[in-house]
Amino acid sequence: MRPFITLTTDFGEGSPYVAEMKGVILSLAPEARLIDVTHSVPPQHIRQGALVLAQTTVRFPTDSIHVAVVDPGVGTSRRIVYAEIAGRHYVAPDNGLLGLLAQRHAASKVIELSNRSFWGASVSSTFHGRDIMAPVAAQLSRGADPADLGPPLSALAPLDWPQPAWEAERGQGEVVAIDGFGNLITNLEQGKLAELLAAWGSTGVVHVSCAGRTIVGLSRTYGDAAAGECIALVGSNDRLEIAVVGGNARQLLGATLGTAVIVKVRGEPPPQK
Repeated sequence: MRPFITLTTDFGEGSPYVAEMKGVILSLAPEARLIDVTHSVPPQHIRQGALVLAQTTVRFPTDSIHVAVVDPGVGTSRRIVYAEIAGRHYVAPDNGLLGLLAQRHAASKVIELSNRSFWGASVSSTFHGRDIMAPVAAQLSRGADPADLGPPLSALAPLDWPQPAWEAERGQGEVVAIDGFGNLITNLEQGKLAELLAAWGSTGVVHVSCAGRTIVGLSRTYGDAAAGECIALVGSNDRLEIAVVGGNARQLLGATLGTAVIVKVRGEPPPQK
């Protein structure tokens, strides 16, 4: 059975560009098993595309082929690469889109897609997803040797990812994604948050501030408070989230990608040993 081929883009749901890529893949590999991850990455938003890939693609079977097209530099000197990460295969522009994945799971192989015999017969300067990445993915699914795609590279381009600042009593990060429910997903990770709380023992209480509103305490689930109440919790991706019970935090707070989120701990710190 052929491996799955997934597609992640910023083209928009229902975009004919997605259909064009699928048509190219199916023309070369009629038996291909295609899966749409999402086509709703905000236009040209590499960071959110990187987050989607890091969260979703590692859930697929090993040997799956993941094609990602969030490519504001299409047609420029930026490279297109094949990469093997965590036993899976990726075809994407080398613009940081695979950077979050590579931070968590080191890439075991990176190859520049320079062998034109694997590309389409004609290549537009504005649609490399259709003319380069789709035909490469189709041929990989049929057993093409990645070593034939081009020369090896030493590393992937890094992702410009906002790093939160942590201090003894506080952490400052930002909203890095907004899901379909309007939940605000931050770059403040559970591990660091747990370390911050541990230093205060049982007396510490988290205060989360975002867009002029402060939330006291962490909830365990989305239903831990009354309808319409703004809550903070650690979501399924192990990041701090801000949500509204039965509502939409993005709309209520007017938050956008990049909105600052500050976490502070209040209480009586444990005695120094």
